[in-house]
Amino acid sequence: MSMPFYVSPEQLMKDKADYARKGIARGRSVVVLGYDKGIAFVAENPQSLRKISEIYDRIAFAAVGMYYEFENLRVAGIRYADLRGYSYDRSDVSARGLANAYAQTLGTVFTQEPKPYEIELVVAEVGEDEEHDQIYRLTYDGSVADQHGYVVMGGTIGQAEELLQSRWRPGLSLGEGLSLAVEALALDPAGGPSRELEPRQLEVAVLDRQRPRRTFRRIGGQLLADLLDSASPVHDAPQTDGPPGHHDLLTGDRPVAPHAGSAAGAEPDDGDPSTPGSARPGNPQGREDELRRPEPGDDTPAG
Repeated sequence: MSMPFYVSPEQLMKDKADYARKGIARGRSVVVLGYDKGIAFVAENPQSLRKISEIYDRIAFAAVGMYYEFENLRVAGIRYADLRGYSYDRSDVSARGLANAYAQTLGTVFTQEPKPYEIELVVAEVGEDEEHDQIYRLTYDGSVADQHGYVVMGGTIGQAEELLQSRWRPGLSLGEGLSLAVEALALDPAGGPSRELEPRQLEVAVLDRQRPRRTFRRIGGQLLADLLDSASPVHDAPQTDGPPGHHDLLTGDRPVAPHAGSAAGAEPDDGDPSTPGSARPGNPQGREDELRRPEPGDDTPAG
């Protein structure tokens, strides 16, 4: 007579946690930190698949691990925020509510599914001042931590955490914050010399509290190179930017007058779902209220 297969609950949870941590450690790290005018996101990500995305007016999202798993959560987060903002008020959409929804989904998958998600997330909301900024870190098992000032996740992060703990301080300029984040990402976990990370190897975005409504902007091109150059006089992002580039991308290029007959400021939609409210045919101003009416079944917080 064969013995039935049995694994204790403690051993089962430990095996799932080890599996998830090994998957996350294979990915490149992401640093999220506060600066004097908002919250900055920096990832070593030379590919076009994005780890950092806008969720709502003052909320952004960063993730490490399995792309298709956190991409599902990102899309679900946008639907959650749009539905809540449309049903109640835009000010009722908060990073804390979104983090709670993500935590429920991650916890349910970790305890009930045979394979846990191999991801870690950060949900951040920029406030009216630094004291009201919110940064939440969520792990594969649904645990939520309220972080203050900075957070680093993914890969081997011990040395990066030590560097940020010793060097980060409130009131850093954007250039100082980005340089510190890149220095942390370039550290060798084995203790060897640090790597040289070029701007083209980085994915960088900010939540700028000085913007009136949609605060999320990506930073690239010459502007990113200048911000990372200590010898450059550029230490902050401009308030306005222009083509070429997507409407949420700051590159430091001079604004170009729109073509005659086109809507002022309207940009062609590239179909990227990470840019809610982008302009579409029939809606040249890109109003979120018109674009994101909820559909039946959209109230599910995560897929």
